[in-house]
Amino acid sequence: MTLTEEILSQLPGNVLEGLRRADRTLASLRDSSTPVSIAVKEDNQPLGTVDWDVVICGGTLGILIGCALAVKGVKVALLERAILRGREQEWNISRKELEVFTKLNLLTNEELEQAIATVYPKARVSFLGGPEIWVQDVLNIGVDPVFLLETLKQRFLNAGGKLFENTAFAGVVVHPDGVMVDAGSGFKTRLLVDAMGHLSPITQQARQGQKPAALCLVVGTCAQGFPENQTGDILFSFTPLENQCQYFWEAFPARDGRTTYLFTYLDAHPQRLSLEALFEDYLRLMPKYQGVELNQLTFKRALFGFFPAYRQSPLKTPWDRILPVGDSSGNQSPLSFGGFGAMVRHLQRLTFGIHEALQTDQLSANALALLQPYQPSLSVTWLFQKAMSVELNQKIAPNQINQLLSVVFQQMQQLGEPVLVPFLQDVVQFPALTQTLLKTAVSHPGLIVKVMSQVGVGNLLDWMVHYGNLGIYSTLFWLSQKAEPWVSNLPSVPKYYCDRWIDSWKYGSGGDFGES
Repeated sequence: MTLTEEILSQLPGNVLEGLRRADRTLASLRDSSTPVSIAVKEDNQPLGTVDWDVVICGGTLGILIGCALAVKGVKVALLERAILRGREQEWNISRKELEVFTKLNLLTNEELEQAIATVYPKARVSFLGGPEIWVQDVLNIGVDPVFLLETLKQRFLNAGGKLFENTAFAGVVVHPDGVMVDAGSGFKTRLLVDAMGHLSPITQQARQGQKPAALCLVVGTCAQGFPENQTGDILFSFTPLENQCQYFWEAFPARDGRTTYLFTYLDAHPQRLSLEALFEDYLRLMPKYQGVELNQLTFKRALFGFFPAYRQSPLKTPWDRILPVGDSSGNQSPLSFGGFGAMVRHLQRLTFGIHEALQTDQLSANALALLQPYQPSLSVTWLFQKAMSVELNQKIAPNQINQLLSVVFQQMQQLGEPVLVPFLQDVVQFPALTQTLLKTAVSHPGLIVKVMSQVGVGNLLDWMVHYGNLGIYSTLFWLSQKAEPWVSNLPSVPKYYCDRWIDSWKYGSGGDFGES
């Protein structure tokens, strides 16, 4: 019996089978063997009257945008294939990002505080052979998803929203004047919002079975029995390359124990390791990482998943009246897990944008594409992902990735929190990136040459385009702030387009970071 089989057999439910089921899905994604189903059809005949302004498919994170729209008076139906309930495992985020819930009147200050399950003072960044870097107020809040989603659900219902649980999406027909959503019964709506995640059938059809450019594999547990430790790890590594992967760890204090994750970046080659193999390495390495033997731990739950990343992201669907949001849109960098954090970051932008699109009837594919625009702040991170991974048959020094990251984070630490903290929250800004690159190139030119060889000339040239665009977007966003009074006085339709361009420059340059 493997360590994975031994530990997972102790947990309630058939967790091991869930892990192996996830591996089967991962394998089909890697070899492109899953047939692309036709979830979206088009019909040139008018639909006639509609019952909803917006139908949202996917309730776990769809409730965030659904609640925000309902509070603004939009007629919303939310479809969830099971019961809408948050998972037991806490979602980690930074406190500043949570303020959007009170700004949008989704939670009171008291409810927001009640949603916070854990707070820890500081977190570590460190790599094999390098120093420890400590930061505060980054991913140091553990949110209780059960309380948060239940509170948002009640707020949604009180605002007039309608929740349809145990209602699975089956397909959609797009008409010139509306959308018919098939979910057991028909839902007629002006706009369909797809919040069904990476494996959404709408997303899969739009991508036509395209293989991901990269994957992030994650496994972990929440357990009790660790030595007392109220600090966290945001990015930690203590091993060289294993299985042609660089292993990274995260750890967070949780209300009922300590959560530890092992994750790695890799391509989608079919010969890459499975989630079960990664879980085995996680359990093998855990004692050294946390200074505790496995038999001293009481495991509460196991965590595992994979997160595909596509170069064509955010996704722009070819259909009118359909908008992918969150993981369905791929609206996160290839370094992040997406999910809750990415949805929260874009919640205000999407709420205002969708509301404005409905008011001005700008629901064509081209008009909605502006709600998921190209963002160079995301695209530049592809090179970082390449630098933190290694191809299946590529030969590099076993500790090269650790050395690179240790040097880069030391440079950022020396440049100060305005450079270091945004990057740890998945926000890349042109001045901070430029300072870091110049400082690293001057102090460690030999290492930079090695990394350039590792990532390849083609990827480097592609990155330079996005890096240049990052600078352009930073300038455009700065100029747009001067034009705000003029834009606010435009007629509604031109204002919709101007607002979306300004949003794209703002988020595409990292200009949204730290706004109050």
